[in-house]
Amino acid sequence: MKTAINLKNINKLAIPATIAGIAEPLLSITDTAIVGNIPVDGLESLAAAGIVGSFLSMLIWILGQTRSAISAIISQYLGAGKLEDVQSLPAQAIYLNIGLSIVILLSTIFIVEEIFELLNASGKILQYCISYYSIRVWGFPLTLFVFAIMGIFRGLQNTYWPMMIAIVGAVVNVVLDVVLVFGIKGWIQPLYLEGAAYASLIAQVVMAVMAFVLLLTKTNISLRFTLPIHPQLGRLVIMSLNLFVRAIALNTAMILAVREATAMGDRYIGAHTIAINIWLFSAFFIDGYGAAGNIMGGRLLGARDYKGLWELSKKIVLYGSCISLVLMVLAFTFYYPIGSVFSKETIVLQTFYGIFFIVILGLPVNTVAFVLDGLFKGLGEMRYLRNTLLFATFLGFVPMLFFGKYMNWGLTGIWLAFSVWMLIRGGALVWKFRRKFRPLLDI
Repeated sequence: MKTAINLKNINKLAIPATIAGIAEPLLSITDTAIVGNIPVDGLESLAAAGIVGSFLSMLIWILGQTRSAISAIISQYLGAGKLEDVQSLPAQAIYLNIGLSIVILLSTIFIVEEIFELLNASGKILQYCISYYSIRVWGFPLTLFVFAIMGIFRGLQNTYWPMMIAIVGAVVNVVLDVVLVFGIKGWIQPLYLEGAAYASLIAQVVMAVMAFVLLLTKTNISLRFTLPIHPQLGRLVIMSLNLFVRAIALNTAMILAVREATAMGDRYIGAHTIAINIWLFSAFFIDGYGAAGNIMGGRLLGARDYKGLWELSKKIVLYGSCISLVLMVLAFTFYYPIGSVFSKETIVLQTFYGIFFIVILGLPVNTVAFVLDGLFKGLGEMRYLRNTLLFATFLGFVPMLFFGKYMNWGLTGIWLAFSVWMLIRGGALVWKFRRKFRPLLDI
């Protein structure tokens, strides 16, 4: 059956995908907002949460790429009417991914101090990083498990259940953050930064259990590992490896930014932590239309509906741009109140307000990059996504970052580097899509 490309069908996927997509950044934003208001060592706690959050995001993004690969393959087989041919693939992919995550988890917990020293953490901030990470890291395999199941649902053109998983996880995290960080007088002692870590871990456990139950009850996909190895597993691994390299390039930019901001001092890493959490929140908010492109694009490609694919690309960019404009208006309107949500430290807020406008003005460019990025994943164009990120990071972001450092631009230089990074990413995807699919419109 031909897929109708209209606002209703796109929003049917995009709106739940948006809500599901903001789960992880919402967890980080909640931690940042609450941790930034801790009455004891609030500035050090905020800096530690930002450093650890960036490192964990790197690990999750690097190994979480299987989600996109699973979604792309399932949606393409669905479009071609051959869904039954990939029944055994998801379980094999999930077991492979979880196994890798456990290996990485066990390898990092023994060198955790050295890891955060490399990120310029020292003294009290380093000790807070170690205690916070030592708790939160155990949720790492659970998050990857949830991501993989969300990828299965997306491939099946269903974003409703991933949304429900995300909502439940976010609510659990917010409630436990308040309870465990600040405590309840006479009942629970305040745990401060460690309380935020436990809140996130428990939320991840709840999400994993919920995802497991929904997969068993709402789909025909089994998590029982069966042989022989599915012939598409090799393709999935190659796609995931390309996205793995891409994620390393992406997180090189993120980690370098954190490292440089940390080296500038506590006020700068505190301000950068607030800015990057808002940036990530807006990214995942806009990415709902990228998810719709991912889901519908794979199905349209599998059905060889190139005209539908072209129409889809135009509409998701348009709708995503409308969302980014709304976010820009809201951000400029509440410019100062937004900062005060995350911290009461005047010196941190002054630094943040000095670069927040750069974050806001970059939203339209980010929209093009994020939306087309999702579409390209659905089309299986992982190799091009890899090359784009490598180029944007090492020939765009890194030179601009160190040029800004040389010019003593401070945090402004870091966020100008992000702007150059996103401009290259978005421009390269527009060029490639037009070059590859425009000639196919007459077929």
